[in-house]
Amino acid sequence: MATSATPQAAAQPQAHRGGTLKLIIIAFVALLLLIVAAGGAYYFLVLKAAPKTAMASSKVEASPQAPPVFFALDPFTVNLQSDDGERYLHLGLTLKLTDPKAADDLKEHMPEIRSRILLLLSNKHPADLATPEGKTALIKELQTQIQMPFSPGGASTNVSEVLFTDFVVQ
Repeated sequence: MATSATPQAAAQPQAHRGGTLKLIIIAFVALLLLIVAAGGAYYFLVLKAAPKTAMASSKVEASPQAPPVFFALDPFTVNLQSDDGERYLHLGLTLKLTDPKAADDLKEHMPEIRSRILLLLSNKHPADLATPEGKTALIKELQTQIQMPFSPGGASTNVSEVLFTDFVVQ
């Protein structure tokens, strides 16, 4: 009996060695797959994204936006249309222009611009100017009046925004 126990004991360590070798091979293959997956993720996420970011920043640098030009007008004081006595409006305006040449054009035609604005303002009622909606409507009307051409067939002046600097209704 002693002779039969020895071959079984010798066979068990060989089977154990084969299982350990399989585990090492599986771990090596899993580690290799993990390294390949990490390298692929790095390539697609970092290296492919870098040229896009560089192109986006070069596009921003290639077309810088010109700073706006602000053109302040002298304040306006006008009588308003009112049934309950004399009411007036004191209004300060600044125009935001996208073209610096527009400021020169506005300076040349300032009497016409002031006249247009005074006529527009003097036809307003205090109730028209009391609400935020009324003030927004006034801005649009002022912008339209200022952008109108100064001569028939002439070019209009591009005013991107009309800004209030003073606004008093009494």
